[in-house]
Amino acid sequence: MERVIFACGALLAGLGVAFGAFGAHALKTRVGPELLAVFETGVRYQLYHGLGLLAVAWAVSRWPGRRLGAAAWLLGLGTVVFSGSLYLLVLSGIRGFGAVTPVGGVALIAGWAWIAWHLFARDPTPGG
Repeated sequence: MERVIFACGALLAGLGVAFGAFGAHALKTRVGPELLAVFETGVRYQLYHGLGLLAVAWAVSRWPGRRLGAAAWLLGLGTVVFSGSLYLLVLSGIRGFGAVTPVGGVALIAGWAWIAWHLFARDPTPGG
């Protein structure tokens, strides 16, 4: 499982760099500064959570009984919904996509909370 999580984190981070370059070069002359800032927020969150998934992959291998795979799903899905809705808002001009962004944000918060909860919880196995 950690290999898949790590690969997804690497993919998100790599695409975040590509989207950042796209925003800096292709969008800079096509959208106003306000929309460019919205796009950059999507890129920033995608990069952070791509790196976060790399850390989750390490945590899964370090604490295998802690059910951290669900957190990886929440972080991955949250990133796609959060950043994706911002990208769609900027590229399409449809403001309604902004209403979806908080759903992604809640998934991201839930993912990090899941990690904290499952790592702070008492380990039922001896020596854990």
